[in-house]
Amino acid sequence: MALSNSYKLRCSIPGHEMDVRGVTAALVPAGAFVSVSRDRTGRVWTPNASPDKGFTEMHCMTGHTNFVSCVCIIAPSETYPRGLIATGGNDNNICVFSLDQPQPLFMLQGHKNTVCTLSSGKFGTLLSGSWDTTAKVWLNEKCMMTLQGHTAAVWAVAILPEQGLMLSGSADKSIKLWKAGRCEKTYTGHEDCVRGLAVLSDTEFFSCSNDTSVRRWMVTGECVQVYLGHTNYIYSIAIFPNSQDFISTGEDRTVRIWRKGECHQTIRLPAQSVWSCCILPNNDIAVGASDGLIRVFTEAEDRVASPQELLAFEDELSKTTIDPKTGDLGDIKIDDLPGREHLDEPGNRDGQTRLIKEADKVEAYQWSVSESRWMKIGDVVGGSSQHTTKKVTYEGKEYDFVFTIDVNEGGPSMKLPYNMSEDPWLTAHNFLQKNDLSSAFLDQVANFIIENSKGHVVGPATPSAVDPFTGSGRYVPGAADGRTGFGADPFTGSGRYIPGSGSTGGSTGATDPFTGGGAYSSAAFRQTATNVYFPKTDGVTFDQANATQIMAKLKELNGTASPEHKLSEEFVESLEKMLDSVVGGANNSTPPPSLQQINLLWKASHWPEDIVFPVLDILRLAVRHPQVNESLCGEAEGVQLCNHLLGLMAPQGRPANQMLALRTLCNCFGGPQGRALLLAQREAVLARAAELAVGGSKNTQVALATLLLNYAGCLHGRPDLEAKAQCLSVASSALESVQDKEAVFRLLVALGTTLASDQSARELARSLGVTSQIAKYSSVADPAKVGECCQLVLNELQ
Repeated sequence: MALSNSYKLRCSIPGHEMDVRGVTAALVPAGAFVSVSRDRTGRVWTPNASPDKGFTEMHCMTGHTNFVSCVCIIAPSETYPRGLIATGGNDNNICVFSLDQPQPLFMLQGHKNTVCTLSSGKFGTLLSGSWDTTAKVWLNEKCMMTLQGHTAAVWAVAILPEQGLMLSGSADKSIKLWKAGRCEKTYTGHEDCVRGLAVLSDTEFFSCSNDTSVRRWMVTGECVQVYLGHTNYIYSIAIFPNSQDFISTGEDRTVRIWRKGECHQTIRLPAQSVWSCCILPNNDIAVGASDGLIRVFTEAEDRVASPQELLAFEDELSKTTIDPKTGDLGDIKIDDLPGREHLDEPGNRDGQTRLIKEADKVEAYQWSVSESRWMKIGDVVGGSSQHTTKKVTYEGKEYDFVFTIDVNEGGPSMKLPYNMSEDPWLTAHNFLQKNDLSSAFLDQVANFIIENSKGHVVGPATPSAVDPFTGSGRYVPGAADGRTGFGADPFTGSGRYIPGSGSTGGSTGATDPFTGGGAYSSAAFRQTATNVYFPKTDGVTFDQANATQIMAKLKELNGTASPEHKLSEEFVESLEKMLDSVVGGANNSTPPPSLQQINLLWKASHWPEDIVFPVLDILRLAVRHPQVNESLCGEAEGVQLCNHLLGLMAPQGRPANQMLALRTLCNCFGGPQGRALLLAQREAVLARAAELAVGGSKNTQVALATLLLNYAGCLHGRPDLEAKAQCLSVASSALESVQDKEAVFRLLVALGTTLASDQSARELARSLGVTSQIAKYSSVADPAKVGECCQLVLNELQ
């Protein structure tokens, strides 16, 4: 098969009735690809065996109620051996199709605005981006996590499958790197919306932007190269199999082929917006554009279109009208332009453009290196000495039209300014947003604009279609364990009270948390190969206390407290009696806490943050008691308790308070009301807890890991995949920074409990890269429980 130096037209494929917004290569059938369009359909195209070198539509997919904007392929699985096709649309939904039926197998709902980008990863993971400023991770028909952090539309997403990393590009001009649902890094450098992402390798990726540049990034954060050549927005980018060269498409009517860092070839299309591109297995290029056509280009001589088809394509291109306002050609002054003799001189590079004056009009030509000639690419209209319409001034700006729109009969009319170089759907969208009108009017208003500007529109399509987030005025959418030996003792000897410090006297803080009494034998584990670690479904609590030291510190601080915060002797005595009633265990003959004592404890927990820690220690011990748990963790009171503890856990808070608040939350799991409360408040609690993973003390790390372990135990056996996804995300994030081996161990137990008997959770963990993240702990021998538990978790992930 002979290869030429450049790409030429293979075929033009009609079929869609409106803009082709997305194309992607299919896995089956061989050589096929999928397209999606504003006409609300997706179509699968297979190569013809006939001499015309074209493609035939083999499957049409419907299901969206508004235009379809993106598409990706989900890899084959045992359930779907031919893979699946996912499409995102302006109806805020994702439809997932098979090749066997035109209707979707299922829909993914959760985004609050247009789904404009999709990417698939290993194990069936799907990543979506939306105008609602979020990206979402989906698995097994459910949203596993929402990635929040961008301040404008998420136009591009991509997955780095080997590392469990995810990328998102946004109209806020930034790119973010996500790991286990948390933003690990933000890349800045683009000067306008980021519209496309393409993964080059495990360590590099490309981005393209409305700022007309393509950038090459290291995952570590460095931008290592900027590629310039486009003269308007760049919408899509695709990488050749050699993982070096790539193609890009944009609003300047072009497909550009980049080789060895340079623009090797520029192919112009007779359509304003070249929305999307993909590279087929044979290295042919498929592109979708605003004229509703798909065009395939090839460098294989035996697949090039016939001379007649090539001539027809060139003729169509030559008849295109070009509006300088699209940014491609700049401002035109006819009198300053040379005549046809300017084309006698050859061009300097492929894609170079020259304008000539021919009678009273301006013609644009492009140099083709492969054919060594200038090709006409259109007639230029709308230059400085050509005014096709009279401008209308509205709110200080000039427009081609200012329409009067009456939405409600008898209500006030509204003004809708419009320029011919704008997209009617974008203008309609912005108009509805500005006037707080229902999006149900979108098609009606857009069609009104089209109808009333008919005959005036310059070029076959318009720039920045359906992009409401660009430019200076962009829209921004806005059961307790009971063993006293589990956990580090927060008290120290010598009569000095330090929250969270080492164990004292007769405590059993060094015992193994899952066997008791120091009787754990790693040799016995290896002989029996029994998993003694997870799933762990009974709550782990922090039980140890030295009541004498707690009260001594409380009285000391109360003695130096300001008058407005000083507690009365009766108040202090009530707290002391309550403490005695909750620390004695089963042999305690002290009466249970009274409602008055509970109310006083709640009041005292609002002492100033610099002196409240001994009260928090009493609270930590008290919430284990059934009556206190029921009283403080009930529906109304529980939300107040939760919010108060989360306030104490703020990143800027005092470390002792953070640690004791975490321990209090752990101990709340000791009663049914506490468990119900923390399950209801799970999202807020874990989000705040995750903020304490970095830089916390050993005791804070252990408390955080214990909180996750208790959540994992409560969720075990439940079908709440979204909750388990958050647990996996926070545990994975904590493992990045936690150093203490006991905290690592408890995080591993939490992971194992989450994964045990749950295939969906295992698949999500694999896609998040948990395997590679924890593998380093499998060789830990001191303590042996870390390495052994890690190996069991890895077994779950195989």
